[in-house]
Amino acid sequence: MITTIRLQSEDFDAAAEAAKLSHGRTDIGAVVTFTGICRDHEGGHGVSAMTLEHYPGMAEDEIARHVEDAKRRWPLLGATVIHRYGRMQPGDNIVLVVTASAHRQAAFAAADFLMDYLKTRAPFWKLEERPDGTGWVEAKETDDSAAARWQAKPGAAAE
Repeated sequence: MITTIRLQSEDFDAAAEAAKLSHGRTDIGAVVTFTGICRDHEGGHGVSAMTLEHYPGMAEDEIARHVEDAKRRWPLLGATVIHRYGRMQPGDNIVLVVTASAHRQAAFAAADFLMDYLKTRAPFWKLEERPDGTGWVEAKETDDSAAARWQAKPGAAAE
C-alpha cells in the first residue's frame, strides 16, 4: 500500500495528490478525497485567521498509526494525509485525506474514519483570531460522537 503522510506549512494541490496516489495503477477502482478548508466563522463568531500548532514527530507517528488501523479495517490500496500547520486565513486549505481502494465503500469509509480521527485525536491545537480577541478551539461533542461510532466494530459505523 502506498502511504504518504506530510505535515507542512505550505499549501497542497488536492488533485495532484490524488493523481499521484493512483498514477499507473489499474487495481484502484475508487479514489476519495476530502479537503478541510478554513472558514470565516465558527460557533456563532467570526474568524479572521487560525493558527495550527502540532507536536513534531509525535503528530506524524500518530497519524501513521491511524492510517495503519484504517488499512486493517478496509482493503486500502493507498492513503495520503497532509495536514498544514501555521497561520491560515479563511479559504485556505487545512487538511487533505485521500484514500484508494478497489471499491468505493472502502475508500469512503476509510476517509471518513481518518477525518474523524484527525478532528478528535490528532495532536494539533487551533488558535482562532476573532473580532473580540483570540481563543483556543475546544473539542466538540459532535466530533467526539462521530469518532465514537468507529469503536463499535471495526470496518463499519455503529447502527
